[in-house]
Amino acid sequence: MSAERPAERSGRHEAITHAMEDYLKAIYLLEEEQGRVTTQAIAEHLRVQSPSVTNMLKRLASMNLVHHRPYRGVTLTPAGRRIALEVIRHHRLLELYLTEALGYSWDTVHEEADRLEHSISEELESRIDALLGHPSADPHGHPIPTPEGELPATEATRLDQVDIGSRVTIERVSDRKPEQLRYLAALGLLPGVEVAVLDRLPFAGPVRVRVRDQEHYLSQELAQAVFVSIPEAGGEH
Repeated sequence: MSAERPAERSGRHEAITHAMEDYLKAIYLLEEEQGRVTTQAIAEHLRVQSPSVTNMLKRLASMNLVHHRPYRGVTLTPAGRRIALEVIRHHRLLELYLTEALGYSWDTVHEEADRLEHSISEELESRIDALLGHPSADPHGHPIPTPEGELPATEATRLDQVDIGSRVTIERVSDRKPEQLRYLAALGLLPGVEVAVLDRLPFAGPVRVRVRDQEHYLSQELAQAVFVSIPEAGGEH
């Protein structure tokens, strides 16, 4: 995606910068995770100050890329959503390419893809996609948007919300914290792996799970970073 992508603003065109792409991507991801997107949530996600977020949102709103109503949250316009999904497609394809073709570990690819996602051309994106066999998910299990800007609908439940006695399959894991990814990999908690939920201690206590023949206690924070699919006819132990 080029920084020269134009957007309408007051009857003229203004280029979309890398920073704008970061904001649009952040808004999309936050909306997926928590519904209503606040200025504070964006600031925490991007690690910037709230006044900077407010200024950028005003700019994006003037370019018809977001709707921003004080105290009511931020939403993407159709144009903003298209840009966000293209950046996410670049990011997730790059993560998979770095792991599959270049041998990166899954806990190191997120920041590398963050640096590269703004710079690759559509031709390079297409070649990476073909080389990888037109994949549908990145190394962490997150779906990859199509070239047309469509994201397959997925239904997943946070592991900390699963009923005790359920057998579930990991669909995806949060890729924000490398140390979490390293720990999850060490426990064998990877996309596609089946997990049995054995117990949950009260008062936001840890979740006890079995992976293959090993039992582990997962903190609430760690369990909230794992998203699973629940079979319609879930079995019990």
